[in-house]
Amino acid sequence: MPPISSDRDPLRERAPSERGGATRRADAATDATGAEDSADTLAPLLARAAGGDSQAWREIVASFAPRVHGLLRAQCRDHELAEEITQSAFCTIAAKIGDYVESGRFESWLFRIAVNRLRDEMRRRARHARPMGDEALGVASARSAAAARPSVVEAELRAKLEAALARLSEADREIVELRHTGGMSFRALSDYYDEPLGTLLARHHRALKKLKAALESLGVDAGDLAGGGGGS
Repeated sequence: MPPISSDRDPLRERAPSERGGATRRADAATDATGAEDSADTLAPLLARAAGGDSQAWREIVASFAPRVHGLLRAQCRDHELAEEITQSAFCTIAAKIGDYVESGRFESWLFRIAVNRLRDEMRRRARHARPMGDEALGVASARSAAAARPSVVEAELRAKLEAALARLSEADREIVELRHTGGMSFRALSDYYDEPLGTLLARHHRALKKLKAALESLGVDAGDLAGGGGGS
């Protein structure tokens, strides 16, 4: 399996903002169209991988692994643990892909496996009361810092973003991270949570509204998080 790593950073994604219902619906429609196009490409790729095509498998890993790793790293603040769980999730997918039939749910299936595996590992570590390392405390390791080399301003913004996310409920924080760090489509999120798309959109909007309020209480304008990044 190719090495899995990610430089995905929520600070480099488009900053979350409040928008009207019509705009959100338009975003969802665009998102759905993109998801359909992606599914048209993904289905034959999965079929080839299921048939033993190693190149197809490498393309799947290259497409999804950085997003999965980025999400897990955001949730656990531990680069090495995120990489370990990402590898484990893809090993599970590789073992089961021969029997998998694409029905538009690959993305939610993959993310569910990865997130559940991370939760299991975090519970296991909590039971064994392992002392928290620097990354578990939200402090970048020398390795991560050397790779990222954030500016002082960017580091401060990141710290405030993490503080704002920590103020959200677990459910609100998860949906924001799945969408904006994991890059999941609204359709995949709807399947992930087994909720109607309209309900999912409303939940996501409420979570972003709470995040924006938390950021403002910390003296950060949500627009500042866009920085020089060019997210999608």
